[in-house]
Amino acid sequence: MANTDRIWRFALYGALLFAAAYYLLPLYVMVTTSVKSVEEIRAGNLLSMPMAVTLDAWSKAWSTACTGVSCNGLSGYFWNSVQMVIPAVAISTMLGAINGYVLSKWRFWGSEVVFAMILFGVFMPFQVLLLPMAQTLGMFGLANTTAGLVFVHVVCGTASTTLFFRNYYVGIPDELIKAARLDGAGFWRIFWRIILPMSTPIIMVTLIWQFTQIWNDFLFGVVFASGDAQPITVGLNNLANTSTSVKEYNVDMAAALIAALPTILVYVFAGKYFVRGLTAGAVKG
Repeated sequence: MANTDRIWRFALYGALLFAAAYYLLPLYVMVTTSVKSVEEIRAGNLLSMPMAVTLDAWSKAWSTACTGVSCNGLSGYFWNSVQMVIPAVAISTMLGAINGYVLSKWRFWGSEVVFAMILFGVFMPFQVLLLPMAQTLGMFGLANTTAGLVFVHVVCGTASTTLFFRNYYVGIPDELIKAARLDGAGFWRIFWRIILPMSTPIIMVTLIWQFTQIWNDFLFGVVFASGDAQPITVGLNNLANTSTSVKEYNVDMAAALIAALPTILVYVFAGKYFVRGLTAGAVKG
């Protein structure tokens, strides 16, 4: 019996290692290709280790690679994304927390209808929003700006964040809110002093979810931004599609890794909080 258990355990570990290697193989190819020279890439194969590690491709992708008519690398696009992501994630998360708090603990006549309408936004294809959103940005004078992209992502992300927080807050006992109201606490005091300190798991889920969605977005970046306001996903697309005499795969791979690095780091260092938060809110009605 013990031998059978040991065999099954080895088989399970072997299957897990095979799956991990299979899914990590593209990342390995990208990393090794990005630190090879063009000559070595031509002479070798995709899976070979680099004979001489060089970061020239990374330097070029960051500062001198051509993205269309401009040859200033991805650095400007990267900082555009940073300036867009931080306020968009913070605002959409805070709005979702307030909405979820209201819709779960301060119910009013028609609150379920309001929640259903907000929930409908989670399933609405973003392509449907392009024309009305473009008209709205034009009216507000936010077209082709980073502030406009922040506005778009806040509007489109609030539906998801509201759903996350509302489902989480439903599991908090109503008696806790009633007791605080009897003690004289108002709407905002209850939110800041009681609800928000209990929201760490779902806040982490929402921050990671929103950061990933907004950082990796290409559709809104290419439609609603131009020139100096474009995010890194658009810059990466421009770099990969810029024609040169020699195709520098190492620069393309380095550029792709630069674009993906923030989300990779977020999941490496905060992925466990994401799983815990989803588990904590998984059975909330």
